[in-house]
Amino acid sequence: MSNWFKRNGIHFAIAGIFLVICFLYFTPAFQGKVLGQADVTGAQSTTTEIDAYKAKDTTILWTNQIFGGMPAYQLWAPYKANITTHVVHAMKVIFPNPIDTVLLLLLGTYFLFIVLKLNPWLAAAGAIAFTFSSYNIILLVAGHANQASAIAYFAPILASIILTLRGKHILGGSLTALFLAMEIRANHVQMTYYLMLAILILAGIELYHAIKAKTTGTYLKSLAYLGGALIIALMVNASILWSTYDYGKDTIRGQSNLTQHTKEPSTGLDKDYAYQWSQSVTECFTFLVPNAYGGATSGDALDQNSATAKVFIAKGLPEDQAVKYANQIGGFPGMGTYWGTKPSTSGPFYFGAVVCFLFMLGLIVVKSRIKWWLLATVVLTMLLSFGGNMPFVSDLFFHYFPLYNKFRTVESVLAVASLCFPILAFLAIKEVMDAPDTKEITKKVLLAFYITGGLLVVLIVLPEVLLSFRSVDQASGTAALAQALQNDTATAANISSAIVKDRIDLERADAIRSLIFVAIAFGILFAFVKHKINTTILSLGFLALVLVDMWQIDKRYLKDENFADKQESNAPQPREVDQFIQRDKDPDFKVFDMTVSQTYDLINPFFHKSFSGYSAARLKRYQELLDSHFSKSINHDVLDMMNVKYIISQDPKTQNVNLQNNQTACGHAWFVQHVKFAQNADEEMQAISSFSPKEDAIVDQRYKSLIDQKSTYLDTTATIKLVNYNPDHMTYQTSSTTSQIAVFSEVYYDKGWKMFIDGQETPYFRADYILRAAQLPIGNHKIEFIFHPVTYYAGEDISLAGSVLLVLALGFAGYAENKKKPADKKA
Repeated sequence: MSNWFKRNGIHFAIAGIFLVICFLYFTPAFQGKVLGQADVTGAQSTTTEIDAYKAKDTTILWTNQIFGGMPAYQLWAPYKANITTHVVHAMKVIFPNPIDTVLLLLLGTYFLFIVLKLNPWLAAAGAIAFTFSSYNIILLVAGHANQASAIAYFAPILASIILTLRGKHILGGSLTALFLAMEIRANHVQMTYYLMLAILILAGIELYHAIKAKTTGTYLKSLAYLGGALIIALMVNASILWSTYDYGKDTIRGQSNLTQHTKEPSTGLDKDYAYQWSQSVTECFTFLVPNAYGGATSGDALDQNSATAKVFIAKGLPEDQAVKYANQIGGFPGMGTYWGTKPSTSGPFYFGAVVCFLFMLGLIVVKSRIKWWLLATVVLTMLLSFGGNMPFVSDLFFHYFPLYNKFRTVESVLAVASLCFPILAFLAIKEVMDAPDTKEITKKVLLAFYITGGLLVVLIVLPEVLLSFRSVDQASGTAALAQALQNDTATAANISSAIVKDRIDLERADAIRSLIFVAIAFGILFAFVKHKINTTILSLGFLALVLVDMWQIDKRYLKDENFADKQESNAPQPREVDQFIQRDKDPDFKVFDMTVSQTYDLINPFFHKSFSGYSAARLKRYQELLDSHFSKSINHDVLDMMNVKYIISQDPKTQNVNLQNNQTACGHAWFVQHVKFAQNADEEMQAISSFSPKEDAIVDQRYKSLIDQKSTYLDTTATIKLVNYNPDHMTYQTSSTTSQIAVFSEVYYDKGWKMFIDGQETPYFRADYILRAAQLPIGNHKIEFIFHPVTYYAGEDISLAGSVLLVLALGFAGYAENKKKPADKKA
């Protein structure tokens, strides 16, 4: 055992260094503070009801807190049978957020570089380069925890696949199963999809070389082990994948129910919506020069020396106020320091000046076929990231590749490129270390320096040759600014010109900075090839250089000020109207707030069951309802049928928030007098544009067989009451002297909800486009709606079996590897 520690002591030392780096960078997290992440707050608003039941040790798979009601799969579910759930939980118990994710990034990438046979210090430098690439840090600030976790498993998955392809089938296959299971458990399908594209390219290149070398048998054997690993990983995550797949068909990413007068595409996302966050072609200069496109859309990038501030100072404003106005100008279209096509951005994709220089060197010196895999992946991901800015490749994927049209924010595919860059970069250093011909390698190092340095010189001396520094809507923004300045077009024009100058200054300053780092990196390599330093100094030099490079830029986006005490980062404080509504002890009614976006409501779900909400996985049928009846005006009949009991509005003059008690709300359930059949979804949607929900039910004709209108008569004394509320188990009591048609103010979703009358399962149907309805018999009855989705519960059984297989595979791999090594001598 003591020999084992000696052999692996360097790895433990580097793990310790990683922990020190995390402590120094994320010191507030170790002090109990948390990131004040906007998206985390939004996510918390969606799980208010779920968290309340968790506190009572009760799991619910349906919540009525947002959008009238929806499955909880994409918000939170326990997935207890999945072994990776417990691994993730253990990490979070040991390390505070976001340290757990950062350590996964560091250790996983270090493992990849060790597999690629880099020395430990160089591997550590590569791990730091990828971990602290700006996109990963920006994700942590924004609170995209699932996405950051999914990216953290990229490197160890690739490392495990490479091990398998090298012939370490049992170890590589078992580790592939583990890390792929962890990747899927992160539940960010988009990131996993992008990684799969890179893996497919790798598999294709390996197949080509296997055919060329006539080793297809060995290749297919490796592929078989990887196929087994994939099956185990899928089994481990069966409940997640099955539930997500089944639910996904009914979300905004699924097929449209309408054929006319709809904003929704027939299937997948609207292309303009999917391409909204597309990378501009020349925006890729940010890989090398972070402020090439002006940085983030919000922030304090300009100071008193900026050209924009000087315009205000010339107008007689105090210096501090001039700086404030200079940074607020970005509120006008195209007038901020960021001048790209994205609606907003928290920062650029910065891969590192040192990494970009070494990547260029890698293209020149690396001879292994891994270079072509990395280059092909980088080219593809860059083309896909351009989205609407260069759509010929993106459109091909959007229209013909499975699932691709389900994803938005296409620029995020560059997360894969951000790993490919440092892989090739540090393989280049290894190639320099192993090069027998000093003279030849010196020429190649010089060539990479001339190319990278020359580009930076152009970006310093003549930046407008490559970049325009003018946004597409600069003219409209200038006009809007002139109007705000009481038609002072001259000042508006001066400010617009000053903004362009400031953008150039920001770019030039960062280009100079990058040139310095590239020059130092070149100096280290040149000193090595001239035998002035050894491999250890070279490796440690790059570790320190990369850390400083990435640290400085990352601190622009994740500072100590981003952390706050836990109580400061909690939910927003309730307004007076919220406090009034909370006095109502009715367990199930909705609140409609006219002061917020109906698809981006981060306030009301904290306090009430909201008609609106925030979720990228909301039901498509509900989105269609919002588009048809709330985009231009408010359909009060729909509010009534959804049991919206309170309506919040705002006085446009005084800005006072007002509360209205909706006296016509239909309640939890009610009996209707008439059933009107619609031929299709379009007719059904049109019918609810103006109707009396308490008297009429609009029902699709497909449910006609479930209704016996001849036996249905109006009973004015009939009653139906909600007697027990649980999001997963709603219980009603009815009493009537005739058969009645009941409508429930609960969202219809047939994949899991079952209705029982006195314990006997009975069919029900959809009414009023979005609600549940049923024909109820004469007499007094107990009506129950129970949510018990097979996809989750049967999926959990499969997950348990997969988890057992994974543990056995890892145990056998450990045993097999240990058996290969000579037994340690007793101390």
